[in-house]
Amino acid sequence: MNMKLKKYVLCVMSLAILLVAGGCDPQGEKSDVISSSSSSSSTSTSKMSSSASSASSSGGGEHVAKPAEQKEITVKVYYPNNEGTKLVSVSRKVKLKDGVDKYTAAMQSLMQGTKEAGQNSILPRQVKLRGVKVQEGVAKVDFSGNIVKHFVGGSTGEEMLVASVVNTLTEFPEVTSVQILIDGQPVETLAGHMDLTAPIKRMESLL
Repeated sequence: MNMKLKKYVLCVMSLAILLVAGGCDPQGEKSDVISSSSSSSSTSTSKMSSSASSASSSGGGEHVAKPAEQKEITVKVYYPNNEGTKLVSVSRKVKLKDGVDKYTAAMQSLMQGTKEAGQNSILPRQVKLRGVKVQEGVAKVDFSGNIVKHFVGGSTGEEMLVASVVNTLTEFPEVTSVQILIDGQPVETLAGHMDLTAPIKRMESLL
């Protein structure tokens, strides 16, 4: 084999080796696989972190509002005794709920009546409480018109009814007198025996 042919063969073999080495780089393939795997793992971790964060903000971190606590107070309400000679007090715990103030709560409790021995309910069950407002020491308590229609009793009964309302509301130290309204309007009397045109002070003589 002459010199030229040897050089030609060597060149061809060198070129073939370079081509094989360039096309089959095991390290290159491994790098690509590792890089791809690492990228995939990073994406998965990012998704998990995002999901956890989302769950925390929407579920675990969500603030659930608690229902407002109802304030409980003790009130003293008054009912006539069996003989109709005086009033007897009853202490009860009432809850102030749905925007009801203590004056209204006390009157609502009084209007529920009594089951205590030796006491009588005086306000007719058909009567509705329209409201109670206290201003400058005067409590204006407003009853529905059927308080007149369903009232049963003479002068003693009328006095006991008025006194039970007045003495219940004047249990609050800031209330010095009570005016009874019917359907939002002042009245002269309930049953013709007591003057109701002006606010009435606490009726101590019946206690």
